[in-house]
Amino acid sequence: MKSQQVRQHFLDFFASKKHTIVPSSPMVLKNDPTLMFTNAGMVPFKEYFLGQKNATDKRVADTQKCLRVSGKHNDLEEVGKDTYHHTMFEMLGNWSFGDYFKKEAIAWAWEFLVDVLKIDKDCLYVTVFEGAEEDGLGFDKEAFDFWKKYISEDRIINGNKKDNFWEMGAQGPCGPCSEIHVDIRSVEEKAKVSGKSLVNMDHPQVVEIWNLVFMEFNRKADGSLEKLPAKHVDTGMGFERLCMVLQNKQSNYDTDVFTPLIREVETITNNHYGKNEETDIAIRVIADHVRAVAFAIADGQLPSNNGAGYVIRRILRRAIRYGFTFLNTKEPFIYKLVNTLSKQMGTYFPELKAQKQLITNVIKEEENSFLRTLDQGLVLLDGIIGNTKGTEVSGKKAFELYDTYGFPIDLTALILYEKGMTLNEEGFKSELEKQKNRSRAAAVVETDDWVVLYEDDDEEEFIGYDTLEAKVRITRYRKVSSKKDGELFQLVFNMTPFYPEGGGQVGDKGYIEVSNGNVIYIVDTKRENNLILHFAKNLPKDPSQIIKVVVDEKQRFKTACNHSATHLLHQALREVLGTHVEQKGSAVHSKNLRFDFSHFAKLTVDELSQVEDFVNARIDSKIQLQEFRNIPMETALEKGAMALFGEKYGDTVRAIQFGQSVELCGGCHIQNTGDIWHFKIISESAIAAGIRRIEAITGDAAKDFFFENNRVFFEIKDILKNPKNPQKAILDLQEENSTLKKQIETLLKDKAKNLKGDLINEVEQVNGINFLAKKLDLDQNSIKDLCFDLGNAVDNLFVLFGTEKEGKAFLTCFISKNLVEEKQLNAGKVVRELGALIHGGGGGQPFYATAGGRNPEGIEKALSEAKRYIV
Repeated sequence: MKSQQVRQHFLDFFASKKHTIVPSSPMVLKNDPTLMFTNAGMVPFKEYFLGQKNATDKRVADTQKCLRVSGKHNDLEEVGKDTYHHTMFEMLGNWSFGDYFKKEAIAWAWEFLVDVLKIDKDCLYVTVFEGAEEDGLGFDKEAFDFWKKYISEDRIINGNKKDNFWEMGAQGPCGPCSEIHVDIRSVEEKAKVSGKSLVNMDHPQVVEIWNLVFMEFNRKADGSLEKLPAKHVDTGMGFERLCMVLQNKQSNYDTDVFTPLIREVETITNNHYGKNEETDIAIRVIADHVRAVAFAIADGQLPSNNGAGYVIRRILRRAIRYGFTFLNTKEPFIYKLVNTLSKQMGTYFPELKAQKQLITNVIKEEENSFLRTLDQGLVLLDGIIGNTKGTEVSGKKAFELYDTYGFPIDLTALILYEKGMTLNEEGFKSELEKQKNRSRAAAVVETDDWVVLYEDDDEEEFIGYDTLEAKVRITRYRKVSSKKDGELFQLVFNMTPFYPEGGGQVGDKGYIEVSNGNVIYIVDTKRENNLILHFAKNLPKDPSQIIKVVVDEKQRFKTACNHSATHLLHQALREVLGTHVEQKGSAVHSKNLRFDFSHFAKLTVDELSQVEDFVNARIDSKIQLQEFRNIPMETALEKGAMALFGEKYGDTVRAIQFGQSVELCGGCHIQNTGDIWHFKIISESAIAAGIRRIEAITGDAAKDFFFENNRVFFEIKDILKNPKNPQKAILDLQEENSTLKKQIETLLKDKAKNLKGDLINEVEQVNGINFLAKKLDLDQNSIKDLCFDLGNAVDNLFVLFGTEKEGKAFLTCFISKNLVEEKQLNAGKVVRELGALIHGGGGGQPFYATAGGRNPEGIEKALSEAKRYIV
């Protein structure tokens, strides 16, 4: 059975059981501070399990794209080494939100696997929760009794808390579960060893394919369990593993989920899968990782140096280095797999087709960048090897190479092994652990349990589009503390005018006015699933009293101006550059705005001017806001609104219209474009392949910009003695400066040539080597030319020159190439070691290297030490 048929059978089956089939939510999360990625199928529905939102549909089924590479559910290092772990995977799931429970979940799972898919029931085993004394939970006899109706008791296995009590994280919804395992070994193997003994033992052919979670509890911050408001069912079946079973394969990678990608890797790299274990692992890593990276980019997450972007970059770099090391690929090639992936999965996940070119461009640029890093790292590693006494390289040095330059530690170990050297792995692990501890300490956020004041207020109403102040009550609160922000309180109101950070817009600030007139400042507002969290420095003495809350009006107005300007900017870019432009991210603050968009080239001065003129024309036209709240998604699209990939939209949406600009948006906007006053682009740059960024200002910030530029302009005129044409005066100065620079360079070169003869006379012989160490008054370019001129005139030459310029010290070492080879001398080693005397460092090639430092007094000491390298 083909994989696409498997997926469709599952959805059709649960549709027949009166489940609503919903599309996959984005893999990259935006409103959940506890998670970066959707790591399980239940994540998009967490708010229903917690009772924070009522589900419109009580029964739902879907195929959810998931990513497990960090935190509790971290499979990254297993991927490729075995045949059944993945980074990105599909989780087929059926869900009940307070509707059916164990009986139906078990019955339908059995019916689908055995009756619909025709899996031999004698290959199946199931597990049930044996209980956990520490949580006060007993054996799940209810699930056991239901299973007895379908499978013999000897195939029902008691499972411990680790395997049969599902928890999303340290806190949150959880409950006992029943896993379904399948034994796909040969008849002969089954006769030798019972499959029952291999369940949950990481056997590659006795694997879990479906987990039925009976969501009953919420794990609190203190570790205790509390009952959820209702009982739910959360099931997750590994799509890739199910395909393996149905296609009679021994590996997920042998199914048609992966074989098209593997064939393409074979063709591009001229390697063959199935002949060598190291090559096979590399090909599996690449086939898996390109899926994770492509889906993340399609969801709007570009590779970067922090947060979710760092994780995506790490996954891609792991794939690149496996190709580099084991497939001998020195040029970018992974980007070529995107076309195959798009054809294969684009029907069910249309974002892959729509974003194919962007995904391709971003991956190619990342490959180019990291391959340059690998080349640089190889040179640096050669330097470390050259400076190492003995055969063991310091773990600290290897960690610096890994941490500063991103050079993979396993590649370092492999190169050292090939050169007959070893790595101090304990030293490396020690440095890595120190770094992790520093990161953990900085990132730790301690969160207390919620104190619930009003049980009846499950839904928090946002009223901030219509008012900036209101009388409200606190429905729940909790204390949070971190090293970064200190101790704060998170407050939830029954209704709020405070806009929570989202859609690129910063969260509102403001204050609480309590009955005695005191003020408590709200320093930020964020969304967590369906709750709006107000971060306050203190708590009212009586949290249950009615309080007045007020949004900072000035900040909100400036932020709204900038948000409306991003809509006009988006429209302008599509008008000036073309309809291929799509928003790829934004940041809207009160002081400025940032807008990321897809485009293939740097904007010209003329294009930037056209974009500014387009936006300002609409500001001058004073276009009135048209707002459409809670309209059906189809209606919004009919109005011309654009839906952004990676965003999660409900059945009803809000559309914002300024003339011809129509966008789906939940943010805050001004009532008339004239309120923006003026729009000014400050910068335009590239942030990734095919992604540009514009930063701009409006309103008061634009006024300040023009006033400051005006002031600077008159200061420059004053410095230039108030010429009639300041621009021509500056150009004349630049031309004069360029002429003088050329004259100085000519004089310095002449000086160096004249100096050459004198220096040759100062060369002394030491152990058959022509040696010279001297302080000179020349620039670095002239010294470099002088070194090579001397090298051409004098054989067996070892030179060290010192110079001082503007309070800084420089060392330059030149060694004839024959001495490098015959005497194992190394100019890079010389300047690195002597560089310490000038409080600096440097490097270069074995025959020529330079160092810089901040201590000119150390130059003479360095020159006097030079001779020890040849005696």
